[in-house]
Amino acid sequence: MIDGLFKRHIDPLWESLSTPLIRLGMTPNQVTGTGLVLVAAVSAAYLWHENAALFGLTLAVAFAFDALDGAVARRRAMCTRSGGYFDAMVDRYQELVVLAAIAAVHDLWALALFALAGGVFTSYAKARTAIEIPISNEAWPDLFERLERVIFLCAMLLVAGAAPLAGLTATGVVTVGLAVYAGLSHLTAVQRMRRAVAMLTAADRERDG
Repeated sequence: MIDGLFKRHIDPLWESLSTPLIRLGMTPNQVTGTGLVLVAAVSAAYLWHENAALFGLTLAVAFAFDALDGAVARRRAMCTRSGGYFDAMVDRYQELVVLAAIAAVHDLWALALFALAGGVFTSYAKARTAIEIPISNEAWPDLFERLERVIFLCAMLLVAGAAPLAGLTATGVVTVGLAVYAGLSHLTAVQRMRRAVAMLTAADRERDG
């Protein structure tokens, strides 16, 4: 939703931040691949240090780097369908790695699986619709898209890191946070399914005349 509604304001910021990468000669796919490595690295580090606040901060940096691939593609005139596909697949693996690290540290495997499924279903609901009929990528400003999920995870980890100051446990905060994350993800998947059914029904009526 944030990306869809404020895209024209956000894109210039990403394009400005992408300047050092362009000067280094990085391609969009190289930025995407590096982003995956960074997310995997900070997630693996969480298994060692188990500091939720540190994970939240480093994860925010890693995700911010990963978000620069689109800006690099636009500025270098290298926007391709294959690049968009690669970026989308890497996004799913990033979510898998992050949620697996959280599950391992806090022993929340079932909840993390439910949360991951919500993100996958949200993505698939739109992708499957595109197989049936042409759709506009800008026509899906839904509640809990990837950017919202990324921001939520980083904020949840930062709050979990400060939880002992309020007499709470990091695992308790993460448990509640993941439950909210999962609920919002599945709610968004249902939101997209309802829209898809309406669009497909209209396309069927138009075809049948």
